Amino acid sequence: MDARVKLETLKNHLKSLESLAIAFSGGTDSTFLLKVAYDVLGENILAVTARSSTYPEREFAEAVEFVERHRIPHRVIVSEELEIEGFSENPLNRCYLCKHELFSKIVGLANERNLKHVADGSNFDDLDDFRPGAKAASELGIVSPLREAGMTKANIRILSKEMNLPTWNKPAFACLSSRFPYGQKITREKLLAVDRAEQFLFDAGFRQVRVRHHGNMARIEVSAEERVKFFEKGLMDKVHDEFKKLGFTYTALDLKGYRTGSMNEDMTGLDFIHPLI
Repeated sequence: MDARVKLETLKNHLKSLESLAIAFSGGTDSTFLLKVAYDVLGENILAVTARSSTYPEREFAEAVEFVERHRIPHRVIVSEELEIEGFSENPLNRCYLCKHELFSKIVGLANERNLKHVADGSNFDDLDDFRPGAKAASELGIVSPLREAGMTKANIRILSKEMNLPTWNKPAFACLSSRFPYGQKITREKLLAVDRAEQFLFDAGFRQVRVRHHGNMARIEVSAEERVKFFEKGLMDKVHDEFKKLGFTYTALDLKGYRTGSMNEDMTGLDFIHPLI
């Protein structure tokens, strides 16, 4: 189905929802959903952005700048994942614990504002990945208008470009907790080290970056076309020295490059599931 046909399907679906709160991270998907929803429903929507130690300041600043520029109703809440019982132990259902906490808070806020629904930015492609957070969304009645309209990431990028949204080609982003192998304890100090390491690479000119935390080793993932930048000895030395300051004894480049959900590639024998308390 053509992207523009899907856009009309999305608009009609949003009209039927009448009012909603949207979990807004500032990424490509949630920005597109928010703008279309605002165009359709106006003041009957509310963008909700959560602050936590797993959400980099640069992402938060971009989200705030967008809603302020478009004068979209916005609310910032605190949803500190490390305070959720069991989350820091990094179980397989870590994302479930996080999303259940986040969506529960947004549902409460929506009820206070008499908004009929809460929406996330999940798209049709997300059905193919391991996403425990989707279970929490389903349990709490969260709607996914992009997915229901059949919107793929490619569709969203094409339409975002036509709408002059600054996020049309924004690299994919996931919370910093996704940088740790399941079962490895997550702490504020480790999250800060990952955040600073990734920011160093962004400042060096890389666009798509993940720094995976493997104890005293950092595994760098960059997009396939950016891997060749590491052939330059001076850059390799700078990255190694900076990462060592951040506590990484060893720094390695993942030869396959960035791909979504690389931490899900080896879950053999893992069954560490923490109950929601």
